[in-house]
Amino acid sequence: MTVVLTTGGTIGMEGPLAGPTGTASFVERAAPERAPTVEAFCAKPSVHLVEEDLLGLARRIGELAAGGEAIVVTHGTDVLEEVAFLCDVLYAGMAPVVFTGAMRPADALSTDGPQNVQDALAAAGSREAEGQGVLVCFAGRLHLAREVRKTDSVSVDAFSSPHEGPVGAVVEGRATFARSAPRRRALRVPERLARVEIASVGAASGGEAIRALGALAEGLVVSVPGAGHVPPRVLEALREEAARRPVIACPRPERGHLLRGTYGFPGAERDLRASGAIATGSLNAAKARMLLSAAIGAGLTAAEIDAVARQYDR
Repeated sequence: MTVVLTTGGTIGMEGPLAGPTGTASFVERAAPERAPTVEAFCAKPSVHLVEEDLLGLARRIGELAAGGEAIVVTHGTDVLEEVAFLCDVLYAGMAPVVFTGAMRPADALSTDGPQNVQDALAAAGSREAEGQGVLVCFAGRLHLAREVRKTDSVSVDAFSSPHEGPVGAVVEGRATFARSAPRRRALRVPERLARVEIASVGAASGGEAIRALGALAEGLVVSVPGAGHVPPRVLEALREEAARRPVIACPRPERGHLLRGTYGFPGAERDLRASGAIATGSLNAAKARMLLSAAIGAGLTAAEIDAVARQYDR
């Protein structure tokens, strides 16, 4: 049995200004023969989701999976990649969990929602999807939640996996997988998400923004240029903040890596890795923020946070 959890987003919107409908008719249109159980979790644009929504969704996925159910989550695309990743970080089950959504409203002439739901249901019903963690199904392709990025703001083919490519595809209602990936250590669902802010480093950046955001937060994510290179002033601020609170450094490029020992100028990757910041070369800032929020919220020690986050280093 598959349960479809609806959370809102474009896939359930209609009207000239694409407002929420509060219905799940798109599921009925997509899969009348499959007759999945539909559970309305909420009906919000994804940018309206708050901490309670995110943790509640992760808990509900765990409950359903514990009962042997496969799960499809329909979700707004704006923050789908980071919510799917958070649920993956908090999910230790084997049952398939597949996120999907739509780029065009439910009443659009060429709405993509029903096909995406149909494909997601096919993926959730596949034995090959078991044990893959949380997946994202969009435009006929299957992505691991930890790899997927929203790489187009408006196209119906909005999601990609820049590092490794899709993990699979759905063709004629059949899901196939080209590869599998080892699971990462899952965290228990915390009672809260810690406040974590993101600082982005660019040309001629100083350390002021890092210090200011650090003062507001329990943890900090710093998005750095290239393969882990920062101006000396930023490096100084990173060292200061990493001595006070958990700091994750992640690469700004879509296909990012943080090097270890290629360059030797001040502020290059060796200095970054020695600064006390935790390197996560395969995550972007949005996902690193979710990981750190959950880890701090779960009460992990500094050493435990380091161990969990370094699972995502390259």
